[in-house]
Amino acid sequence: EGVRRIAVVGNEPDKYPARAAFPKQVTFHHRDQLDQVQRELREIPGVTALIYDQTCAAEARRLRKRGAFPDPDRRIVINELVCEGCGDCSVQSNCISIEPVETEFGRKRRINQSSCNKDYSCLEGYCPSFVTVRGGNPRRADAVAADPGGDAPFADLPLPATADSSKPFNILVTGIGGSGVVTVGALLAMAAHLEGRGCSELDVTGLAQKNGPVSSHVRIARNPEDLHATRIAPGAADLVLGCDIVVTAGADGLSRMSKARTTTVINRNVAPTSDFATHPDLDLSSQDMENAIRAAAGEEDSHFLPATALATALMGDAIATNLFLVGYALQRGRLPVSLGALERAIELNGRSIEMNRRALAWGRLAAHDLAAVERVAGLARQGVESEEGPTAVEAIVATRVEFLTAYQNAAYAAPYTALVERVANCEREMGSGRTDLSEAVARYYFKLLAYKDEYEVARLYGGFRQQVEAEFEGPIRLQIHLSPQFLPGFIAKRDPRTGRVAKWTLGAWMFPLLGVMAKFKFLRGSPFDPFGRTAHRRRERALIGEYEATVAELLEGLTAENFDLAVEIARVPEAIRGFDTVKERHLRDAKAREAELLAAFRLRTPAARVSPT
Repeated sequence: EGVRRIAVVGNEPDKYPARAAFPKQVTFHHRDQLDQVQRELREIPGVTALIYDQTCAAEARRLRKRGAFPDPDRRIVINELVCEGCGDCSVQSNCISIEPVETEFGRKRRINQSSCNKDYSCLEGYCPSFVTVRGGNPRRADAVAADPGGDAPFADLPLPATADSSKPFNILVTGIGGSGVVTVGALLAMAAHLEGRGCSELDVTGLAQKNGPVSSHVRIARNPEDLHATRIAPGAADLVLGCDIVVTAGADGLSRMSKARTTTVINRNVAPTSDFATHPDLDLSSQDMENAIRAAAGEEDSHFLPATALATALMGDAIATNLFLVGYALQRGRLPVSLGALERAIELNGRSIEMNRRALAWGRLAAHDLAAVERVAGLARQGVESEEGPTAVEAIVATRVEFLTAYQNAAYAAPYTALVERVANCEREMGSGRTDLSEAVARYYFKLLAYKDEYEVARLYGGFRQQVEAEFEGPIRLQIHLSPQFLPGFIAKRDPRTGRVAKWTLGAWMFPLLGVMAKFKFLRGSPFDPFGRTAHRRRERALIGEYEATVAELLEGLTAENFDLAVEIARVPEAIRGFDTVKERHLRDAKAREAELLAAFRLRTPAARVSPT
């Protein structure tokens, strides 16, 4: 056909036998070389073809659940202390199983083990926080794991009432592809069928395959002839099972609700959308969505649960979330089918029968006694102290002084305390009662001081084995993935196009070596520091002094009118994230933003300046 070159790219390029009679213009490459291959093909005159040979990751996950596809004994875990929250792993993989986790030290990343497709492209993220775990399974709550088949927690549960279906009862199930939304609709329909009721089910999947919006319209009536349409009309939903709050709070979901008849049972967890891959600071709070649902269905009939967290802790798999919500609605008397019919439908489905049955039971118990379920799951609510005023700043400082002392020593932490106190004194002199600036300095001066060099990364792996063993049960083996930038270029070669050093995969033997390396942190910044001579490390150390000078300027010209601008300038280091070239790119953007803000601040600085104490 005149094709000049055919390049086959895949995750197993060695599977093609060398002796096979492929034409001479056919070449085989690992998927890591995809960009390089595309660049080569564009330079060849005439027609070229590129074939990407790999099973769809979402389809592979479905087949693994059925035992019809190899399931690698390998999971990826992120060391959250090492993670910088830069989001490069999301950029490289475009995978939304990489989820945000909010920590004391800012937003980090973690892998959702329940939805992970085991594609492993996230390892291409330019970051030393990724570890491979071989063997073991995600750990479940101890009370459940000790008696996986027991029903003792549910023995005293009263049987739920059945909702009236003398008129068609409409159930809208909303969620994302790959999480079992269609299965929930099918189970409800089968339960109705088993009881001799009329039922229709309409699945609206569109282009969704994994994590796209999906809804299931389930209509149940006493007699089949009472059903005249499969789609639930606007304002006609009797029950909305919101397996994903983002989809539920969308225009289509809200349009089906009404205060006159709708009860909602909503999973409060916000699964990251595809925008999170390119916007690491995306607002993922659920409050606005909850308010929209309450406005549509009414406050009294709106129920919001941390269903994903509960199901994962109790069952070891977030896929149990949807049946947990079904159990909650069932126990509340908001389903027109019986418990026995639902359990029989689960058995007939033939997939994960015991897990689905117990997820249903835990959801029922949550409707009866949510506090008890949270205690078992280890998510019992704790009293939260007020974080207004100086108390919040003092707590931030105390945590970080302890961290900096472990990072280097007490002398290293002393300037941190002094600068934060200086800012706090200036705020008190202003008499506004605000502490935004001292809090910003407390967080981001610390961030610059605790830059993650080789010693710090090694130290932060000190207790990582214990973290993994707390998350997984069974025998495990660890591998770590590192890019050693400090080695000579002929050993750790940089990609001429990206500037990145290729990652090395190192076995469990590396962890004791990291422990030894951490003990040499006293060399940090000294003439004998083998890692501190690079331009990147020198730039990181220079940022500390630059920030101190910037804060001094802010305090000198601080007024009530430019206070908010000063806070924004003090927060600039929040955007300086990542490692090596990723951090340098973020640093350039942050410094450009800082220059703009400082120029605006200087224009608003009065001739008579406030003298800091």
